[in-house]
Amino acid sequence: MRRTLLAGVALAVATGAGAQEAPVAAKKPFAVKAPAGVRNDEYYWLRDDTRKNPEMLAYLQAENAYADAKLASLKPLEETLFKETVSHIKQDDSSVPYLKNGYWYQTRFDTGANYPIVERRKGDRDAPAHVMFDQPEMAKGHSFFALSDWAVSPDNRMVAYAEDVVGRRQYTVKVKDLSTGKLLADTITNAEPNVVWANDNRTILYVAKDPTTLRGYKVMAHTLGTPVAQDRMLYEEKDDTFQMGIGRTSDDRFVCVVVQSTVSDEQRCAPAATPAALQTLAPRKRDLRYQADHMDGRWIMRTNLRAKNYTLMTVADGAAKQGTAAWQDLTPASDAVFIEGFKPFKGYVAIDQREGGNRMIRLLDAAGKSLPVKADEPAYRMALDVNEEPASDWVRYTYGSLVTPTTTYEVNARTGERRVLKVAPVPGYDPANYVTERVWASARDGTKVPVSVVYRKDVKRDGTAPLFQYAYGSYGNSMDPAVDPGRIGLLDRGVVYALAHIRGGQEMGRQWYDDGHLLNKKNSFTDFIDVTRYLVAQKYAAKDRVAAMGGSAGGLLMGAVANMAPEDYKVIVAQVPFVDVVTTMLDASIPLTTFEYDEWGNPAQKQYYDYMLSYSPYDQVAAKNYPAMYVGTGLWDSQVQYYEPAKWVAKLRDKKTDSNPLLFRVNMEAGHGGKSGRFERYRQNAEWGAFVLQQLGVVE
Repeated sequence: MRRTLLAGVALAVATGAGAQEAPVAAKKPFAVKAPAGVRNDEYYWLRDDTRKNPEMLAYLQAENAYADAKLASLKPLEETLFKETVSHIKQDDSSVPYLKNGYWYQTRFDTGANYPIVERRKGDRDAPAHVMFDQPEMAKGHSFFALSDWAVSPDNRMVAYAEDVVGRRQYTVKVKDLSTGKLLADTITNAEPNVVWANDNRTILYVAKDPTTLRGYKVMAHTLGTPVAQDRMLYEEKDDTFQMGIGRTSDDRFVCVVVQSTVSDEQRCAPAATPAALQTLAPRKRDLRYQADHMDGRWIMRTNLRAKNYTLMTVADGAAKQGTAAWQDLTPASDAVFIEGFKPFKGYVAIDQREGGNRMIRLLDAAGKSLPVKADEPAYRMALDVNEEPASDWVRYTYGSLVTPTTTYEVNARTGERRVLKVAPVPGYDPANYVTERVWASARDGTKVPVSVVYRKDVKRDGTAPLFQYAYGSYGNSMDPAVDPGRIGLLDRGVVYALAHIRGGQEMGRQWYDDGHLLNKKNSFTDFIDVTRYLVAQKYAAKDRVAAMGGSAGGLLMGAVANMAPEDYKVIVAQVPFVDVVTTMLDASIPLTTFEYDEWGNPAQKQYYDYMLSYSPYDQVAAKNYPAMYVGTGLWDSQVQYYEPAKWVAKLRDKKTDSNPLLFRVNMEAGHGGKSGRFERYRQNAEWGAFVLQQLGVVE
């Protein structure tokens, strides 16, 4: 074996039968300055916003080559896992059609296709289908493709849509004539995936992105057939801690601009017929959050006004200008029930809520009577589905668990009758072979943390089984149980799967989130560790056969756990991990930074700087033993920039004292979500899945 230095990067070159050694990144002193202190970042040079630096690219390519070499012996298992996953997917599947404005809309996959076809039928579900988007054809010639939003004009003649062919979430908005299938000349670049039509069928509203930070900051109005340079600005958000979106109300009467931060909302609306003069429903105020919809001559708001876990309030059109003073309660505030969302219909409201860690549905009629939709399992999730006909008595929703495949139902709001519209097909899978449980693990401060668990019925609770534990725990995003075709292969090999609902999400209400962010963030990490120790103590798994996984902010979780309790994990998978917390949050030019001061804290303030530094995975890497690790990223990621995990891996290689494998897979043609296409994701998952099984001692 000989080692060479290429463009400042130490690379190992295999000779003879020797195994390739890990790349060693060059160290270059760089001072990261902050009001509260200065840190030396020897790997800061790996950041290149152009993604063209030969030295940086050489290092990433060397990491990929090293991963290839280390994983070569696992290729047969990887291929087996991939084929097993695909065998559990109905390849020619289609969605349940839904009705909107006289047309039935549906997506369907052809066998072997990575992308779906979107089609519609006029008037009747059995009418001839008209293809709106042939995505397999649209994706040809692109290494990445995403059709992320589309909207049909009120007269049903045109469709505006947003596509991304890079993976950096800088979307291009295009318009197609549905009668001819031809694209119009109108093309809008660097936009959010969010398009809305005005009633004139000629005006498209969209959100323009800041070219540097990629923050959506302007609502623009484009008139078909005119130059984009002449588009009118309807609203500009100058506070860079807010992000925005646009939409139409459920009754289609209004177009609304929704501006949101972690702790404050503001909604401006105008008639869809003349979307020019936007009127504010309630001015922004710190710690006031609300989202409003319109139906039956009134506004309905989901809000935290005098209700920490949110409530529904309402105000008649004539009193809307009075702001929150005129809002009246539609539902009472509750310490036990967290309102996740709602959908107004004519004469009633469907409410999406959480209680006891589960997500459920209830229907509220005009007289204030509630009709809860029941479930039969201890750990499950319901969610409102597509409901585009507000005059209907039927509410469509989905149900699923770690054992039950996603099932689409509709329930009658008047009678409570339920009808199954579709059970998601999972070929070769029998739910009767598995069992799901909801257990409550004790955290070190006495808090009970809900955990959803699934395993094969023939797995013994004797403390010998391998465990795969997953969590997220940030932004108030709750993780709900569902059947995953890619997980079945793990379960069938005797792996116990646990979904830890740690603090930082909102599974247990708003306080659950408050107790897991800002200066309470470490609760997320210790919850995860304590769940692991609980499951081992309860003999769900062997202490030396535990795998952990998280992505994005869940990757931060993995980095923190690796530093805090490396001895509790045999192997860790960290996908697109947010691991360089302090440096990233000091840089307002990086996408998402300014949005997130109320999530992580602003390190310009010493108390947050010190706290973030105390858990930031990159800063806390030390000379000690670490578990086996698989780290993944995308070169074009706009959410967590590739250089965060690149720097982290480089520092781990330099500091760690063990001989456990550390693999870094860099997707050179993808962003935050990895490669596009339904099968590509499973192929990537099969790679780390094979690695995990090897480390857990699960052999073929």
